Amino acid sequence: MARQNSGEMPFLDHLEELRWRIIWSLAALIVGVGLAFVLLMKIDVIGLLEGPIAPYLHGRKLVYTHPGDPFSIVLNASMVLGVVLALPFIIYQLWAFVSPALYRHEKKVVIPLFLFATFLFLSGVALAFFVVLPLAVEWLMSFQTQALEPMITATEYFGFATSMALAFGLCFELPIVILALAALGIVTPQFLNKYRRHALVVCVIIGAFLTPGDLVWTTIAMAVPLYFLYEVSVLLTYGVYRRRQRSQARREAAEAAEAEGAGRREATA
Repeated sequence: MARQNSGEMPFLDHLEELRWRIIWSLAALIVGVGLAFVLLMKIDVIGLLEGPIAPYLHGRKLVYTHPGDPFSIVLNASMVLGVVLALPFIIYQLWAFVSPALYRHEKKVVIPLFLFATFLFLSGVALAFFVVLPLAVEWLMSFQTQALEPMITATEYFGFATSMALAFGLCFELPIVILALAALGIVTPQFLNKYRRHALVVCVIIGAFLTPGDLVWTTIAMAVPLYFLYEVSVLLTYGVYRRRQRSQARREAAEAAEAEGAGRREATA
């Protein structure tokens, strides 16, 4: 199957195009962060993000120890939101750069795969913020005694919440990683089925390591969805594996036909 664009661009022109697409992507990122900062200055983002720990503050507020801490928190939130706002434009620039080199059937797979990866990441972040983080905070705050007075700083809390949310979001990309390995021929459905029990143990270990909760509910909250995604990955790899097998069979048939034709030409020469 031929690619849609038969003309080839010189290597230096590729570099020039890549440079400009990177520049436009950075410009979009700067604009996105600026718009996010203006938006968050009008919204009580700190009050929104402190929701999971608010019930354990007993009417008090998060404290900060440096005059620049509130600004840093809003700036960090603006950077995250700015990336989200600029992401469609950045993806378009990436797509415009690589699409001429893709086959038509490859183009049909890339966009759904990206949407699936985005959904998985947002699902992991939502699970961390709305389920696991409240459970972890409840368990950690249960260690209070009369001899200790909690003074929770905003910077430490938001750093803790952000790192957990990002960890969950990245772990939820497991199906994308497994599909990529299957597409490269590194793993097969048979391999994944063989090490299913090992995968379950690894999911529990990851859940216990990434969730500082009671080692029961928070670990389950991480391990169960992660193992479910592993099982989904096993099912998806069957389709990838069959496609690879069909492609390999077609290549072998074409090579055999070409070799047979060459042999006939040599016999008649």
